[in-house]
Amino acid sequence: MSTELENSSAAKVRSAPRAVAGGALIGILGGLIGLGGAEFRLPLLIGMFGFGALEAVIVNKAMSLLVVATALPFRARAVPFAEIASQWPIILNLLAGSLIGAWFGAGWATQLASRTLFRTIAVMLAMIAAVLLVGHDVVSANALLTGPAQTVTGVIAGFGIGVVAALMGVAGGELLIPTLILLFGADIKLAGSLSLAVSLPTMLVGFARYSQDQAFSVLRHNGRFVLLMALGSVIGSFVGGQLLGVVSTRVLLPILAMILAISALKVWRHE
Repeated sequence: MSTELENSSAAKVRSAPRAVAGGALIGILGGLIGLGGAEFRLPLLIGMFGFGALEAVIVNKAMSLLVVATALPFRARAVPFAEIASQWPIILNLLAGSLIGAWFGAGWATQLASRTLFRTIAVMLAMIAAVLLVGHDVVSANALLTGPAQTVTGVIAGFGIGVVAALMGVAGGELLIPTLILLFGADIKLAGSLSLAVSLPTMLVGFARYSQDQAFSVLRHNGRFVLLMALGSVIGSFVGGQLLGVVSTRVLLPILAMILAISALKVWRHE
């Protein structure tokens, strides 16, 4: 009887209007700062929609895949595919580390106790809040490193980003974009598209690893919710992109960082 009540309660919490509205809100936040918004979506999945830690990560990963897959062609007018393809050495450099990192990160997530995973996610949310404050507005300049040192650092950075992306179910753009600008000297507009090109295969590897765990069934049980929230996220990202520049990043970034910091605290306390 209690299980039926829990399922009924979950169905109400994860209703279609809430799914679309939640996705749209997150998409707008992400669009305003040029990201997919998955770092904001994860606390919402845990706090508002009642998913467990691993379930929330897997659901977030599925939505991130859908959002990133649509974002890349959306940006094709500003950054043509030919321009992205011409930067294949950078893409391969980061992928050499991120693909391995995504596989290991997803493996670690499935083995961690729920409480430990909640706290790991909380720490990473706090880290991303800090990155938003100090790393989001970096500007293009000369590459920080060149030659073998750049290649090795790229692999190491890619591995770390792959781990974080897998553990949180995010695309990793909040970490990839500053890396592309600082380490490789990429222009901010190009860095946004390159980050998507790296994120997509990285997320697919993490997704494949999660598919081996029994918690992956959460997608089968919540398929409609995932699609509706992803749809809301795509629409919200478009709206947020149109509003880009309306609100100064000097005002916006501290507010969003504070939202992430508060979310981190709530997730840390989550049982």
